[in-house]
Amino acid sequence: MIKSKKLSKYKTISHGFFNKKGGQSKGIYKSLNCGIGSSDSKKNIKKNLSFVCKKINPSYKKLVLLKQIHSNKFHFLNKNYKRKLVGDALITNQKKIIIGVLTADCVPILIYDKNHKIISAIHAGWKGAYKGILKKVIKFLLKNGSQSKNLIAAIGPCISQKNYEVKNDFKVKFLKQSKKNQFFFKKVRNKTYFSLNKYVYYQLRSLGIKKIDIIDKDTYNPKNNFFSARRSIHKKENDYGRNISIIMIN
Repeated sequence: MIKSKKLSKYKTISHGFFNKKGGQSKGIYKSLNCGIGSSDSKKNIKKNLSFVCKKINPSYKKLVLLKQIHSNKFHFLNKNYKRKLVGDALITNQKKIIIGVLTADCVPILIYDKNHKIISAIHAGWKGAYKGILKKVIKFLLKNGSQSKNLIAAIGPCISQKNYEVKNDFKVKFLKQSKKNQFFFKKVRNKTYFSLNKYVYYQLRSLGIKKIDIIDKDTYNPKNNFFSARRSIHKKENDYGRNISIIMIN
């Protein structure tokens, strides 16, 4: 379990970014696969999620995940929250509810408002980030009493720029959104590469958040022991596991 130094300062919350180590799954899912949407054994996934939850709260039943769809849709969980939710971000001010997101190269972002006592877990692939998932979550927080100066964000492990080759139409799409997006692209030997975590970081900055932690671990690099969709595709595997990132108000 990897922790954000900035979030770890606050004893009022518990959190963690997990890699693929410590679970029950076998084969291409070895071993801490938390991907409920993967083709792994449901029994093993449940054991893995239970292992993750025990790191911050003994009750697996308190974990809320989403059916993620690479959107800008989020859900606020109050006392009467639903279980089966579709979207890419969760927000809650309820104690002892573990909220989490699953990733396999996309960016997990955990946010905490130390004054307003509210948390968020966000899944931002390039599509969700492009569609403004971060903006929607931050706007909701600000509308409901948060101040940007009190928000702390941790950008979790994701694919690095050097391993994220993209096609030209991808770059054109981003440049149409803003010419400033040129900053997130790099050309090496006629190949174009995109920095997803920088794109996310500067979005957070533009929304007024200054307390940002970047956990600079490349999910594509096997040495870091994370599941990676792109690495699995390159290896011609027919599926892949998912990493989990979680946060809870104690």
